[in-house]
Amino acid sequence: MAVAKSLKPGRIVLHLAVLLIVALWTLPTAGLFISSLRDKDQIAATGWWTALTTSTSNAVGRLKGSADQQQQPDGRYAITGNLFEEGATGTVTAFGIRVQNPAAYAAGTTADLGDGGTLTVNADGGYVQTSPTAFTEERGRRVFYVQATPPRFTLENYQRVLFSEGIGRSFVNSLTVTIPATLIPILIAAFAAYALSWMRIPGRNYLIALVVGLLVVPLQMSLIPLLKLYNEVGSAFGVPSKTYLGIWLAHTGFGLPLAIYLLRNYIAGLPKDLIESAQIDGASDFWIFRKIVLPLSLPALASFAIFQFLWVWNDLLVAIVFLGSGADELVLTGKLNALLGSRGGNWEILTASAFVTIVVPLIVFFSLQRYFVRGLLAGSVKGG
Repeated sequence: MAVAKSLKPGRIVLHLAVLLIVALWTLPTAGLFISSLRDKDQIAATGWWTALTTSTSNAVGRLKGSADQQQQPDGRYAITGNLFEEGATGTVTAFGIRVQNPAAYAAGTTADLGDGGTLTVNADGGYVQTSPTAFTEERGRRVFYVQATPPRFTLENYQRVLFSEGIGRSFVNSLTVTIPATLIPILIAAFAAYALSWMRIPGRNYLIALVVGLLVVPLQMSLIPLLKLYNEVGSAFGVPSKTYLGIWLAHTGFGLPLAIYLLRNYIAGLPKDLIESAQIDGASDFWIFRKIVLPLSLPALASFAIFQFLWVWNDLLVAIVFLGSGADELVLTGKLNALLGSRGGNWEILTASAFVTIVVPLIVFFSLQRYFVRGLLAGSVKGG
């Protein structure tokens, strides 16, 4: 019966739907990571799904030998060289002397250039051009060829991004903003949620309604008034307008309504007998909060921490308004946006930068994901 039940069409459809959602979420991330490790030329030529296969592409080169480098073995004039740049990898599978037919001759065979001239291009890119008369042109002729390039993975993209493009500084700025802007509202909201759940406060229901009402206030509507208020208070105490303190307080203010609402629902659902037993034994509210409520509220705390961390990490608007857009203040999202404008064709920089941007949220999410679903269900099941 159990086996038959597990094979119901509804369960099969559900499992397939979950697998599809996981695949849709995972494939772009995997593709971004693979692309960030590939050679820049291969990124521009082929997709990430071909990263483990040898890719072929049409290319054009110019014979590098000049008239003063020619030799005369066996009575014929010859110029030798290599189509590839120094350090390049790949092999030549075919070549041609006209753009209409770049694969006219297989690698290693000899092409007739007319007037007794010949050209041989080998698989390693080496060539020999011969002529019955002396070469007079200072510039070599163009050669079209088909190049096969084996897969190549490198960390050069990350080295360039972190140490040459200024991403490293922006990465530190984002961490400096995000970590306190996640911990501060959690700390404040946990105290407020306990007070609204288990302490007798006049007008408690009105306070809860006010918190719920604040959830629907758009950030864009309150951003400028909050900035003006912060600047006025800051000027009174001599605090500069563009500081980390300002953006910490801004994110705290924007995140507190959701934090209080989520934590209050969870804490209010804790077993009532447990709290009352501690109160009968003479425990203070702070002791109950620290020893009982906080350990039992880890799922809700972790769930909000994920939401808040992702929101602050990916934020650009609040960061520019309260912190600035200078080179020393720009957060990671702002720096990546600048790279999109100035380096739109450098895919190796963009892929590495994008993965640097998402790797920290991925670590946070997978570290706390076991609490995520339990925290989302906060308050749905009440204790006795």
